[in-house]
Amino acid sequence: MRIPLLFLITVIVLSLLVDGYIYIMVRRRCVSKVPARLQLVSAVLLYMALIVGVSMPRRSGDDGSLLFIMWVLFGYMTFIMPKLVFVVVDAVALLPVLWHGRRWRWLSLTGGVIAIVAFLAMWWGALVNRFRVDVREVDFEFPHLPAAFDGFKIVQISDLHVGTYGDDDRFVRKLVGVINGLHPDAVMFTGDIVNRHSSELIPFVDALSGIEAPYGVFSILGNHDYGDYADWPSEADKAADVAALCAMQESMGWKLLLNQTEFIHSGRDSIAVIGVENIGDPPFRIYGSLPKAYPGVGDSVSKILLSHNPAHWTDSISDHDDVNIALTLSGHTHAMQIEVAGLSPAAMRYATWGGMYGDEAGRHALYVNIGAGTVGMPMRLGATPEITLITLKAMP
Repeated sequence: MRIPLLFLITVIVLSLLVDGYIYIMVRRRCVSKVPARLQLVSAVLLYMALIVGVSMPRRSGDDGSLLFIMWVLFGYMTFIMPKLVFVVVDAVALLPVLWHGRRWRWLSLTGGVIAIVAFLAMWWGALVNRFRVDVREVDFEFPHLPAAFDGFKIVQISDLHVGTYGDDDRFVRKLVGVINGLHPDAVMFTGDIVNRHSSELIPFVDALSGIEAPYGVFSILGNHDYGDYADWPSEADKAADVAALCAMQESMGWKLLLNQTEFIHSGRDSIAVIGVENIGDPPFRIYGSLPKAYPGVGDSVSKILLSHNPAHWTDSISDHDDVNIALTLSGHTHAMQIEVAGLSPAAMRYATWGGMYGDEAGRHALYVNIGAGTVGMPMRLGATPEITLITLKAMP
């Protein structure tokens, strides 16, 4: 959980301006001094919480400390964001004053209602919506699909970030129950099983071992799975932690693909499942290699690629005539954990942030799963935890 200094300074300055505006307006509009004092005291307490949150070690602290920081910062945001909304609306309500008119009181009242709704929505997203599983069913017409795989069912899950749940595995067990209830032929996990290090996975090994699929569970690593968000005594310690994470996935019965390919066989037919390590856009480090995972990607073999960051598909798969990979499965974006009426701020960063995409030639498709877990803010406003059921169909 990185907090850039410039961003932090900007947030603090903006917060001071917002709270200063509210304090002045409350003093002017209220006969009693109590509301203004409450605003002042509550603002001071929030800034104290913010100082505590940003002062605690995020990379070297234990998991309990990280969870505490996460909830403190989230609590702060649930107050400052609605305040900002109110200030913007209330400032617009003051426009008539410029030509010696009266403030639009109805608009100020509307701003207050919107702020309250925003506050409640954020906490609803944290306490309720981030545990509401959404199963999205997709039929994909796979070109030149071997006959034995017509109707083959794949469940895709992604971005569990189990460390965010501490040692409480109830939600993960709920996910496993939903997955098994879909009766998939294979399950494919597209990275970010932890936040910082392998020990986060220990309380969830038993639950995740319960996923049932006759052709197995295939998985890859995401950017959070390499220990890049923690401080290590040495590179050897970091490498040992990644190795421990890989070993735990294998102990769960998962087939972890580290720049490797596994073939799924049905009778005489087969499809290739290619798994690359993390490949994406800056600032995320590149560990993967598609040529290493599958030399000769232009051949006629039916292939499914697991690649955590959808930027890999955009840069290296889409509209590349020398690449024959019909379907790529990715995660990573979380839809920034906010999606309302099909719109998400993730679209400002990724052109492919959630759902199914295709290139102009129609030869390469990408499905981006918006993940099941949370990182940074323990909230999903819309953007409910996703399990994707993809049914492969032979093209007519």
